[in-house]
Formats: sequence, structure tokens, C-alpha cells
Amino acid sequence: MARFRGPIAPSFPPLALGLAGLAWIILLGWHASPHSRYLHHGDWGSLGLGSAICAVVPGGTWLVRMLIYCSGWVLMTAAMMLPTVLPLVQIFDRMIGGRDDRTVMHALLITGYLLAWVAFGLAAYCLDLSLHSGLDGWGWLARRPWVPGATVLAVAGVFQFSRLKYHCLDKCRTPLGFVTSHWHGLHPQREAFTLGFAHGVYCVGCCWALMLLMFLVGMGNIAWMLLLGLIMALEKNHPWGRRLSTPLGGVLIAGAGLLVWYSAM
Repeated sequence: MARFRGPIAPSFPPLALGLAGLAWIILLGWHASPHSRYLHHGDWGSLGLGSAICAVVPGGTWLVRMLIYCSGWVLMTAAMMLPTVLPLVQIFDRMIGGRDDRTVMHALLITGYLLAWVAFGLAAYCLDLSLHSGLDGWGWLARRPWVPGATVLAVAGVFQFSRLKYHCLDKCRTPLGFVTSHWHGLHPQREAFTLGFAHGVYCVGCCWALMLLMFLVGMGNIAWMLLLGLIMALEKNHPWGRRLSTPLGGVLIAGAGLLVWYSAM
């Protein structure tokens, strides 16, 4: 079993930081380009370039949409979530110090972590498609376009008070214990990948409701990405971050109530 030796020295894992920075640069460029609509909800598949691509690709109506959505989702989660797991990556880096394949090990860790978020993103995308197809043409909902937004805000707010939230948050807030319980050094590459994936699962369990807000405001909304990324980083890594969950839940529920009230007025 690999042992952790010595105090954790400050380090800045270049691969994780580089990928997060690259994701931000691509998203900013994409958002500023004429093709920014492909980051948002809407029937872009029936307009312009999107329509032409969907027409020539077999199954393009759903396949092209899913591929573009996945590209945007991976970029968004890399930009928002990789900075929140830097403490774990730093500890892992100390664990594997001296190995010749450190970059490969970091890549496997990050791949496993992002894979957990990709799985959640695909599930959320399929649910979103099902809801849109199932509720299409429902007159009651068409006359009340505020209902989805208020529902997402309320769900995200209520989840902040749940046991599951705090169980997963506690796992995310103890990266040293998490690494030592998952890393034994017997099968290094496999353990690096499963460590990243397992931590990603707990991260999804902690933050999925907040990430649903990105479906509400659009994946290309840079301001909301910055705000939610900062909130999740504080929750997971700051000494008083755990105490942030309850007031945040209250704010989200109040936001849902205000949306309902404003729409009624």
C-alpha cells in the first residue's frame, strides 16, 4: 500500500489547470462567435448551418444535437469543476511523486472525474428531451413559461437541505482521506482512473442540482458559470464552505417563490 509522506506542499498541477484554462478560453471564444446559439437551448437545428449539418448527417436531427451538446457540456464542466478539485489533484500528485508517468496518471484521474460528469450530463439531456417531447403542445404550460424555471430553482433549493447533499459534500471536503482510501498503488493506472471517477460521482451527488441551473440559463452563460463555479469551489474547499449550503438553499427557494409571484402579477 502506498503511503503518504510529509506535509502537503503547495503545488499547481499543470494539466488540471491547463485544461480548465483552455476550456474557459474555448467557451469565451465560442460565446463571442456567431455560433454562440449552439451553446443554448432553442431550435437551432432548423436554422442556418445547424440545419444544413443535421440534414447531411445520418440521424443528424438527434446525433448532431447530442454531439454539440456533449462538447459544450464537457467544456463547461472542465471550466467550472476542475478548479474545485485542485486540492485532491495536489494530494494525488504528492502520492505519485517521482513516477515517470505522472502526466498519464493525472490524465487518467481527470478523465475518470469528467466521465462521471459526462454521464450525468447525458442523463440530464435525455430527461430534458423527454420532457420537451412529452410536454410539447401542452397549452397550460405554454401559457406559463415560468414553471420550468421556478421548478428547477425550487428543486435546487430543497436539495441543499438534504442528507445526500451533506454526505457527498463531506466526501468532497476531505480529499486526503478520499485519496488514501482509494489509492493503494497496486494497479496505478486503474486506481488513478477509478479514484477520479469515484470522486466525480460524489461531486455530482453534491452539485448536480446547482448544475441543473445551467440548463435554465444556458450552458454558454459565462456570468452564471463563474458565479456557480465560485459557489461550488467555496462549498467544497473553504473552511466555512459547508455552512454556505443552507443559506444558498434559502436563496434558491426564495428565487423560485419570487418568480412565481412576479409571473402571477
